[in-house]
Amino acid sequence: MDSQLVCSEVIAKSGIAFGTSGARGLVKDFTPDVNAAFALAFKSAIEKEFTFDTVAIAIDNRPSSYAIAQACAGGLKQHKLNVVYYGVVPTPALAYKAMQDNIPCIMVTGSHIPFDRNGLKFYRPDGEITKADEQAILTSKAIFKALPEHLNELPLDVSACESYTQRYTSLFNADTLKGKKIGIYEHSSAGRDIYKALFEQLGAEVISLGRSDEFVPIDTEAVSDEDKQRALDWSNEYSFDAIFSTDGDGDRPLIADENGNWLRGDILGLLCSQLLNIEALATPVSCNTAIEKTASFKEVKRTKIGSPYVIAEFAELAEQYISLAGFEANGGYLLGSDITFNGKLLKALPTRDALLPALILLAQPKHVSELLAKLPQRFTASDRIKDFAREKSLQIIAALQQNAQSFLLELGYDESYELDLTDGLRITLVSGDIVHLRPSGNAPELRCYAEAESSEKAIKLVNKALVTVQAS
Repeated sequence: MDSQLVCSEVIAKSGIAFGTSGARGLVKDFTPDVNAAFALAFKSAIEKEFTFDTVAIAIDNRPSSYAIAQACAGGLKQHKLNVVYYGVVPTPALAYKAMQDNIPCIMVTGSHIPFDRNGLKFYRPDGEITKADEQAILTSKAIFKALPEHLNELPLDVSACESYTQRYTSLFNADTLKGKKIGIYEHSSAGRDIYKALFEQLGAEVISLGRSDEFVPIDTEAVSDEDKQRALDWSNEYSFDAIFSTDGDGDRPLIADENGNWLRGDILGLLCSQLLNIEALATPVSCNTAIEKTASFKEVKRTKIGSPYVIAEFAELAEQYISLAGFEANGGYLLGSDITFNGKLLKALPTRDALLPALILLAQPKHVSELLAKLPQRFTASDRIKDFAREKSLQIIAALQQNAQSFLLELGYDESYELDLTDGLRITLVSGDIVHLRPSGNAPELRCYAEAESSEKAIKLVNKALVTVQAS
């Protein structure tokens, strides 16, 4: 008789943990039994609230993702569940389709982290799991049998891709992007086979750029110098109106203006929210203070970093406001309520989405730089120290919480300040400059965010802060 495995015990030994959005870890730790344990623990965590007999699964383009999906499916089938496999699609495409079908889903993706790592994102039939759901997954006593060495191939269903595309082709007129020339930086994005056709259906002239057969870990919060130069070169060569890209799983947008300058994700979210006439926003503490300075919204709630925290605020805001949205510094846009746009109903999609903010911005007749010029001139920058132990990050933050004066003197500040401990340590100087240190929830990294009255100053502040931290 085959021995039985307990989900919580398998997960506890795996070395895989939940971060700001989903479970993340090294590929070598995502063994078939670990994947099955996570899938079945997810099923058991939500089955008291929802009735379902099918779970949807999709993946990104990482080399390890398909095998992880096979193992998740293998575990679910042991418990007599049907599995529909949508292949390589953006995370919001999977989430949207599953929500329309009222079934849960699992996205196999490590988002922007390196390809030697991977992850799992879980969605209930009503959207992303909560932090309480995460704990229920980690403590699930569901049992299963060890998976066989060879797992079944997964038949492909393309309807998630079709549904996601239809969401936007039905919202805009067929000539919305007519006369615009747009570059699509495809790299290894999960949505790279969707975007070109979609933009062309809306009238744009589209040129594909930078497609890669190897996984490219694009981080929309810390764009590499190489990708910054690429955008400038492409813009100069092709005279684009804009360049569009995303991170690995297609839930975080990356847009460059007509000059080849990448926009910060929170600025894109701000512009999108203004153009959609959103009443109330939920957004992480790390986002640009230009959000409040525009006075465009009836309420702005600041949260910890991570989409579950943003989504958690929607329930309270919904008691007072009709139109709700949220976005993160990485640009991922969360539509928290149904809204009417262009005379048409757009259903809520309370998970990070890359397409909505991009299309709303590009549908405007003005150049992107003209829209940016109307905003309060506050600039943010961010970067990270890789392979930086979380324990060390926490020690540094604890020390700065007690006394940040010497650290600030190293950065060139001799003035009073205020501390915000919502997520990590955020220091706001009396001059308005901000420096924010926070250990990543997804990888052994220390992230630094800064805000100042110029882009150059914000970048210098980030760089100097990270150098100072490393020297401490």
